[in-house]
Amino acid sequence: MADSYKNILKKISDKTIKIGVLGLGYVGLPLAVTFALKNTKVLGFEKSSEKVKLVNTGKNYIGDIEDIDLETVSKNGYLEATEDFSRISECDAVLICVPTPLDHFKKPDMTYIESACTEIGQNMKPCTFICLESTTYPTTTEDLMLPIIEKESGMKVEDDFWLAFSPERVDPGNEEYKTGNTPKVLGAMTEKGKKIGMELYSIAIKYMYPVSSPRVAEMVKILENTYRLVNISLINELALLSGKMKINIWEVIEAAKTKPYGFQAFYPGPGVGGHCIPLDPFYLEYIAKKYNFDIAMINTAGQVDNLMPHRMTVKIGTALNKHKKPINGSKILFLGVAYKPDISDERESPALKIMDEVAHKGGDVLYHDPHIPAVKTEGGRTFNSVYLSDNILKEVDCIVVTTKHKIFDFGKIEEKAALIVDLQNAYPARTEKIYKL
Repeated sequence: MADSYKNILKKISDKTIKIGVLGLGYVGLPLAVTFALKNTKVLGFEKSSEKVKLVNTGKNYIGDIEDIDLETVSKNGYLEATEDFSRISECDAVLICVPTPLDHFKKPDMTYIESACTEIGQNMKPCTFICLESTTYPTTTEDLMLPIIEKESGMKVEDDFWLAFSPERVDPGNEEYKTGNTPKVLGAMTEKGKKIGMELYSIAIKYMYPVSSPRVAEMVKILENTYRLVNISLINELALLSGKMKINIWEVIEAAKTKPYGFQAFYPGPGVGGHCIPLDPFYLEYIAKKYNFDIAMINTAGQVDNLMPHRMTVKIGTALNKHKKPINGSKILFLGVAYKPDISDERESPALKIMDEVAHKGGDVLYHDPHIPAVKTEGGRTFNSVYLSDNILKEVDCIVVTTKHKIFDFGKIEEKAALIVDLQNAYPARTEKIYKL
């Protein structure tokens, strides 16, 4: 194994290493492209034949990747996609970027990780470096992944392969921080595994930060997003209270930001969306129960977040009532269904939950989002984005600002609209026809 250890480090050094990336979604494809742009061979594994075809023809489907970058690495052969998982045997390193959703009971669904580990164990060659990037609960790498890989491969960690965890830190739509320049944390089961992981990721990532174990690295990701969930839930509750007290919460936040220490601004909205913040903290709650530990803060923040869409529906109903109209039978246009501005990702978007509830109450729901042509809600309803014409703006009974896309002309919208419920501070002040969060 000593020779194999030196050999893999040499392959990393001279960039003859071949990297496998399992899952070519929001995390996996940007990572694969980032490595490939550094003239490192990457083989992407994906069960969607459509995605495989798109990657191999250089056609991009992820907003955070430049079209020209994917086209370049596809044409020059540094990135190839495949549905054939037996080709894991070609790879010296395998990075796992598969989904980790929660079920309806907020229990982690580990089937994607388990399947990935089974495929790796059955197909990998000796002396392979394996790293999980998917968000999960602490101890997953050691207690879930390791036994599966060892059983399926007949190999032993450190003797025959190396195992690590390095949490993804993808922030869709962030124009400054991408995969390559976002600092990356890595924790491995052994010192040699840590050394290999640090050297490997350094091919593509500007700054690496090692920690002592996979479970520390796993906790890092959970801490980051639990911190955000708790603080966003706090500011959402304060926003609702401020509204009742006729206090502009955004003015309060701007004033609080003048303090040069001890305060970080978080902003209210209709709820928390995306794959990370609404989900990740509950991985920690799940594992904490195995240690007979109750994390009350996460539970409380989750309750606040879950209630926000309903509270926004109530706010829409209140605004309509003041204009002598009920939700039932009113035509209500939602502006934006993406979970954050200027991206094409509606995962866990609070807008969809509000639309579902408004439709359930009899509202005639429409939406416009230039980034997302069609959506399906948890309630099974399907909507298609409508063209934002002057006639649409004039004929609807209420316009709800759920995502503050830069492309929206809020001045024109205000001019044409009869009633606006502003959930994203698109308008600085309340008026007779503008109701704020």
